[in-house]
Amino acid sequence: MMGHQPREESLFYSFRLEDQIPETHLLRLIDRYVDFSFVRDRLQAFYSSTGRPSIDPEVLLRLLLVGYRYGISSERHLLDEARMHLARRWFTRLGLDQEVPDHSTFSKNRHGRFRQAGVFREVFEEIVRRCVTAGLVEGLHLTVDGTMVYANASPHRRVTREQLAEVAQVSHTVPEYLADLERQNPVAEPPPASGIMSATDPDATWAVKWGRAGFAYYDNYLIDNASRVIVDVAATPARFRHESLAARQMLERIGRLGLRPESLGADKAYGSGEFVAWLLGQGIEPHIPLIDRRHQTGQRFTRDQFRYAPAEHAYYCPQGQPLRYRRAHPTAHGDIYSTTPEQCRGCPQKQRCTPGVVRRLFVHREEAARETVRGLAGTPTYARSQRERYKVEALFAELKQRLRLGRVRLRRLWNAAEQFHLAATAQNLKRLVQFVARGQPVGILSTT
Repeated sequence: MMGHQPREESLFYSFRLEDQIPETHLLRLIDRYVDFSFVRDRLQAFYSSTGRPSIDPEVLLRLLLVGYRYGISSERHLLDEARMHLARRWFTRLGLDQEVPDHSTFSKNRHGRFRQAGVFREVFEEIVRRCVTAGLVEGLHLTVDGTMVYANASPHRRVTREQLAEVAQVSHTVPEYLADLERQNPVAEPPPASGIMSATDPDATWAVKWGRAGFAYYDNYLIDNASRVIVDVAATPARFRHESLAARQMLERIGRLGLRPESLGADKAYGSGEFVAWLLGQGIEPHIPLIDRRHQTGQRFTRDQFRYAPAEHAYYCPQGQPLRYRRAHPTAHGDIYSTTPEQCRGCPQKQRCTPGVVRRLFVHREEAARETVRGLAGTPTYARSQRERYKVEALFAELKQRLRLGRVRLRRLWNAAEQFHLAATAQNLKRLVQFVARGQPVGILSTT
């Protein structure tokens, strides 16, 4: 006989929340192997010793991590999920008889105590430190890259640098931004003298990628190739030159974790002479394709065919004519060498050399370092680094598709940085607990 289940409400239930969470559930693994109590110790100085007890900051952090792990960007939606989803309620230490915090509590703590204490950066670094302690991170071969994340700014609210003062009369964001610049805020770089800016988020940069234009930031990741753990994160405006600057800052910071990388893999955006020279000075092999136009001359002579004479500080063309130093390049970091019109006039090789009146060569000031990097290009370690670049791309795909952070929710550079740190922490936590659950001792993840 077909059964029928009537909808009846019992007055009492025999129910234990702990028993409803599977042993293999990700949130149970995180709760079992990672201790977040250090957050309370870090924020102790930001709470009064009198008055009503506040909501436990560890609860707020756990709620935020749930939101970033499962791609819930809205705090109202997150609290609804915590109210209805048993695993998320259990992970955040909220019993069935406890009220879920109000969404305004997030704003008060996030923009108050959490920001003043730099908690999100510290939480990220603490999880990376535990990955190192657990033996998950090797730290010998790293990869760096950045991905464009759109800002919470309408592309229709574009203004020029000169129009900012007018916009400041009707906008709440722009006056704060201008005040930051006057105080020489070390976080935000002053904007260029001209160009497109956002009236709602002046820290964001106008960028175009894959045919789509908008205001954006770069989320920069430095990852350990062996484990795919993100060892550092940096938020920057979406400007090309900021990628290598962010990479240098991240490499300097990981020294605090005791990491001493042997190589760094990256794409051509990081192939500037200054950056690869700095890497070599740090004892790090740059497995990076160079930004190099020396072969892009069609059927004409390439720079490789010009012989350098150090004693004369000159180059000699295949026909034996000297190209002498003329001046430093006005924008690039290098020098210009050229012949004279008399030398090139009537030269039998002129058609193969240059269509101009004279032949010019641009030589980077870090040419010695660039030659060293060219020599690494054929080595097995270089080839392996280039093959493993897909790992950072996979992390970016996870960031945008599963964590749903293709667009930041909060405005200003420091808010974007907080969101990037929380997302990277959520990504690292998954890899950490899965590694530990495969047989590592539990105690290594304790803060005590």
